[in-house]
Amino acid sequence: MSTSSVRTVVPARHARSVRVEAGRSVRVVDTDGGQVGDVFAFVADDPAEYHSAGHTRAHLSRLFPRKGETFVTNRRRPLLTLVEDTSPGAHDMLVPACDPQRYADLGADPGHRSCAANLAEAAAAHGISVTDAPQPINVFMNIPVIDGTDIAWHSARSRPGDAITFRAELDCVVIVSACPQDLVGINGEGPTPLAIEVLDDPGRLRSAFASADATSGKEQL
Repeated sequence: MSTSSVRTVVPARHARSVRVEAGRSVRVVDTDGGQVGDVFAFVADDPAEYHSAGHTRAHLSRLFPRKGETFVTNRRRPLLTLVEDTSPGAHDMLVPACDPQRYADLGADPGHRSCAANLAEAAAAHGISVTDAPQPINVFMNIPVIDGTDIAWHSARSRPGDAITFRAELDCVVIVSACPQDLVGINGEGPTPLAIEVLDDPGRLRSAFASADATSGKEQL
């Protein structure tokens, strides 16, 4: 797969969003290694339809799709297909997005950033109002199931430059939050950036990118 330096950087602890047309692919890159990304996807012309972790698990009878398998919406329509994964393959769809109450429970200072708040900020740039965060696709998140009943919180095993690529089956808005979790050791030494690349196909980076709005996190494509 070809690579390029043209990309949207997702700063540590923040989120960025891109619109992806059906047939194009979106790649999430762990630039420094060991960083979890919360990925959310909304149908562009009707954001009341969005990726659903629960519906995807039921659709596939799996905790997370294999390469070539599809993530579906809350209306059970195909939305994203997993087309490539260069990471060790540890991802999660069991754990909800971190939110202000999660950090309050962990004893964090008020105002600690969260993936739920990041989602709301980035979605607003596309006119999408989010009051309850859908359960995300937690890329690079290493949460093994132990003895069929328990989960463990392990550091992400992704290496610098590891990436996971999804093909859009519908026009969609994809939002990626570089998870700000620094009180549970899922992000190794601490939160670091991610990157988003939008491709015409899995082998060719889309040539036309508009610059991202650093405040809103919105990128016009």
